[in-house]
This record gives sequence, C-alpha cells and structure tokens, in this order.
Amino acid sequence: MSSALPASDLFAPLERTDLEWTCLGGFAVETQTFYHILEDGRFLMGQAIYSSTGYASYPHFGLIAWIMKLYSDIRFCRLWYPTVQFTFKVYDPATKKLVWRSLTAKDFVSPPPGQDKRSCKSDLFTIVHRDTSSDPNYSENYTINVNMAPDIQLSIVVSRPNSVPGVKVGKSPNGGYTYFGQNKDRPDGYVVHRFWPRTSVSGHLIWGANGSAIGGRSGIEEIKGVGMMVHAIQGMRPNLIARRWNFCWFTGTLPAGEDHEAEGVSGIMMEFTTPEAYGRKRGGNGGVTVNVGNVTIGDKVIVTAETKWPDEAAASNAPVMSRATHMDTLLDRDTGYNAPQKILFSWQGPVANSAENAQAELLLDVGAGEESKGLIEKVDVLAEIPKVLKAVVNMTGTKPYIYQVCPSTVLH
Repeated sequence: MSSALPASDLFAPLERTDLEWTCLGGFAVETQTFYHILEDGRFLMGQAIYSSTGYASYPHFGLIAWIMKLYSDIRFCRLWYPTVQFTFKVYDPATKKLVWRSLTAKDFVSPPPGQDKRSCKSDLFTIVHRDTSSDPNYSENYTINVNMAPDIQLSIVVSRPNSVPGVKVGKSPNGGYTYFGQNKDRPDGYVVHRFWPRTSVSGHLIWGANGSAIGGRSGIEEIKGVGMMVHAIQGMRPNLIARRWNFCWFTGTLPAGEDHEAEGVSGIMMEFTTPEAYGRKRGGNGGVTVNVGNVTIGDKVIVTAETKWPDEAAASNAPVMSRATHMDTLLDRDTGYNAPQKILFSWQGPVANSAENAQAELLLDVGAGEESKGLIEKVDVLAEIPKVLKAVVNMTGTKPYIYQVCPSTVLH
C-alpha cells in the first residue's frame, strides 16, 4: 500500500462510509477504539469489538496476535458465531491505580433504529454518531453510553474539531487498506486503519461502591479531556497478519507564541511486521514492516506511510518516513523478550494541502525492570490458558506479551 503511493496522495479525508461498521463474516475482527487523557492526567480507554468468528480481541489492544483470539475463545466459550465485547480501562499514573473491565455483549445491531451504520447498540452499550454539534468548533461526535457492571457506568461525548479532519492513508477508493498477497485484486487478506487524530471528550463516570478508581467511593464524576479514535478491521486470520506490533499515540499542546495561539498537537503511529510468509516472493523472504501514521499541529495535518522490506536497508534521507525504532534492547526475564529501553518514533512527509514538508520525532524512554518508566502493565496472554492447550501453543514458539506504557514525553 504505502510504497505504491506518491507523497502527494498520502493524505485523504474520511468519507461518510469509512466509519461504517462492516460486520464482516469469515475470519474478521472489527474494532472501534477511543483513547483519552483526562484533565487530571488519567488515561481512559473504551473499545467496541466485533468478531465474526467469536475471536474476541484482547482488551488492551484491538490488533494483536492469534493466540489472543484463541484465549478469548476459551474464556468466553463462543466459537463459530459473532462475538461482541466492550472493554474499558482507567489508569491513574499518579497513584498507579488501574481499573479494567471486559464484558461480552448481546443483541448487537448496526445500524440501530433511526441511525446509520456509523452507529451501533447492544444490551451493554450504545455508540451513536451525529453529523452536527451544538458547539460550532466541532464537526461531528459520538455519544457513548456503557453499563459495564453495577460498579461502573460511562456516559461521554467524543467530538472531532473542525480544524482536524478524520484521515486515512491514500486517496484511492481503498484508502486506509493494507493488502496481503501477490494480487491486490484477489488478496489473501487485508487490514484497515482510519483515524480521528484529535478529539475532545466530556461526560461522566459513574462509580459504584465496589469498583471506584477514586478510593472506593461511589458517585458521579465529571470528566473532560483530549483523545483520538481509530476504526480498524482485520480482514483475515490474525495469526497471518503480524508477529509484532508497535502502536504510539501522543497528545500535547504547542504553547502560544507571538505569531500564533496555543495549538493542539497529536502524533499517531501503527506499525506491524508480517510473518515470514509475506515478502517479495510468496512463501519466503518475509517479515515486511508496514507503518502508517499522522501528525497534527493545529490545523496542519501530516500523513505518513512506509513499507520496509527485509532485504533493504531503510533510507536515512527518504522524503516520507514513518518508523518505530527499538533502542538499547535488554533481556526482560519476565517475558523472555529483548525489550527496548527506548523507542524512537519518526514521522516525515508533506503537510496536507500545502507545499510544506514537516518532520517530527518522539523519543520514548521506557526504562527496564525496576527502572521502568510509565509502565501500566505487561500482559502475559498465556497466563489463564489451560495447561494442555498451553503445551500445544508453546509448540508454535508463541509467547505473546503486551507492554503498555503511559509516560510523559515531548514531541519534537
């Protein structure tokens, strides 16, 4: 995908149909994920997951390895028909308190009565898209209401500012798609990524007496913050998509200067490396790295994409760059991985609808071991799988872990 597009065609605004739920059959997982940083510094995530084969996505990310789907099969005992989940997380970096819930929903429908397919509902949640907003600074929004359990309810409005369009990579009708295989017209499969790079969130968290992240007290808590949204689709068996993922989301503010007001800033990157089966030739020379991203500064939008082939060195002076580079790797005895102590995220490309070029870098210092910085959790996906199944899985050499961090950093 990315290697076939000229730089001038990377940016494409989202069309109305781009955010519609497809609810595909076969081996497909579709997610709509809302990430937020609240005004008090907490991290809030909500994610709706539709899995046509019952493979529910692991709650910490919407796009991960096949064993995580297998884990969900066992846990929720739903095999050959659609499974829908909603996952919820609140993390407070000041207190290290983490609240997480993941529940299976019933009676999922898209569209709900009176809405289009950008909206959906179930017995646990409703996500309703609206094209208009009462605030003239915002173009459209999602109203999200979730009843996670007796101890947690969520009621928020997620709004997209007029100045920052929804984006995808590629102006073609198939913008946002990454295809697998030798024949684009008859691909082995595909994945899709479409973004709202910057959003605002307002609403309420309702805590019961047993599950509060505010010290065990029940009550209604008003929340405000900023965020992003991604609608993603795995249109093939997850074990064939990737053996490694890197995902980054940065949000911040550029302070006001003599010639400009304060401006919102965001940086998003989604990178995955395919299994060995995918390369220039079928069945070998694989491990292709595909990266899509975007940076926004005020109303300026930079969309980036890059494909790195395993038999080529990445060009240091490429006009378009979209890369996640692991640095200072160190063996993590908890996981067996050579985990990076630092990660460099690099974006470079043309500013949309402009003759300008721009670049941005984010150096994330995550530390290691007892010196970890901003670590929310390391998730051992095999921890709850029965011993017999775990023995079978281990034969594949798969040891999936998810590192999730939420540190303070600066985008340059």
